[in-house]
Amino acid sequence: MTAPSGKKLTAKERLQAGLWYDANFDADLLAERMQCDRLCHEFNTLAPTQSEERLELLNTLLKHVGKGVTVLGPLYCDYGYNVSLGEGTFVNHNAYFMDCAPITLGKHCFIGPGCGFYTASHPLLFAERNTGLEKASPITIEDNVWLGGNVVLLPGVTIHEGAVVGAGAVVTRDVPALSLAVGNPARVLRKLGPEDSILKESRGML
Repeated sequence: MTAPSGKKLTAKERLQAGLWYDANFDADLLAERMQCDRLCHEFNTLAPTQSEERLELLNTLLKHVGKGVTVLGPLYCDYGYNVSLGEGTFVNHNAYFMDCAPITLGKHCFIGPGCGFYTASHPLLFAERNTGLEKASPITIEDNVWLGGNVVLLPGVTIHEGAVVGAGAVVTRDVPALSLAVGNPARVLRKLGPEDSILKESRGML
């Protein structure tokens, strides 16, 4: 495929257009991933008490870091510049953002430990897969979403506002707003509502 100018698209341009692209052998993309890997390593070696340095590195590494964001190490990304974290979002230990395409988290999301955000797809036939071809689709997490520990999100999914995804779920399709989804593949159990309130148990804490 070529650009309107007639010039052949680069691997990065093909990636950004949602096309199959050379993920394994393109020198420019390899250099970008190495830079991201270096920044992740620096972040992961900082002490938890080095809050200013950690925040500075996060702002260098990621596309957007909203006010009041907390990210616990270790953190791993492929490129970093495709990850956006909304205000008040909390990311627990061992998050992996395979951000070949944009990964956008809204405000006040709770991300459990060991969650993986996988935007990349590979050919099913090994002869094609071995050429290094890949394509990527964005992942969107809307405001006020809670992902339990070790949740896996596959390419192109959206978790809508206020949804909860149970620990260990593998999300292969969109999750509706204010719903509870669990399992592999994740399925919606029910809508969340007033019956889920803990106000009586909290005894005025909220």
